[in-house]
Amino acid sequence: KRPIGTAEEEEQRRSGILEGFRYVRSNRMVLSLIALIALNTIFVFPAISVMLPLYVRDILHLGAQSMGWLMAVSGSGAFLGSIGLLSVARKNRLKFMGGNVLAIAVGVFLMSRSQGFLLTACAMGAIAIALSMNFGLTNTIVQEQAPAHLRGRVSAVVGMSFFGLMPIAGLITPGFSDLIGMRTTLGIASVIYGIAAASVLSLTGRHVCDQPVSPAPEPEIEPVC
Repeated sequence: KRPIGTAEEEEQRRSGILEGFRYVRSNRMVLSLIALIALNTIFVFPAISVMLPLYVRDILHLGAQSMGWLMAVSGSGAFLGSIGLLSVARKNRLKFMGGNVLAIAVGVFLMSRSQGFLLTACAMGAIAIALSMNFGLTNTIVQEQAPAHLRGRVSAVVGMSFFGLMPIAGLITPGFSDLIGMRTTLGIASVIYGIAAASVLSLTGRHVCDQPVSPAPEPEIEPVC
């Protein structure tokens, strides 16, 4: 049984996830960053996950082994992106995020034009690195800007923009692929994503480089007797 907190703490606990939605709606920067994650979910992830088996079979005319290698390249890129995230200085966040958006858009477009394994592997590697860095930066910034008592609820809203939209995107994007062709779908997705993501980043501006709203408390050091 958890201990009963102050009246203010108990009120905050009762507010639930709706308080997280209210905060996101009132904070343009956080809302823009969540929109950026949603754009990745809708326009990019179906290309590198849901449609990948069909892409390998119908576009590249390759088999399961080649698909396995492409998944390995994507996983390695995501790992490298998470490591590279550690080297991004606060003042350079906007530049890195903009560069990553460009890399993702170009990577998806190259996948739409690719005729062979090598170009696709390079494109997917670049996409994975850029996605990993942007996801990491986005989550870091949201955590820094959210008030301490709302941090968990805001994180839940961020998670919904990915996990909640993924099943829907996994149906819509392949559906368009059936109607107009996979190459055309990927090409259109890359253009829409590039324009929309650049617009979202322009709304955040330099605020992504701001200092945290709630700095982490200093660790308590026990006196040595």
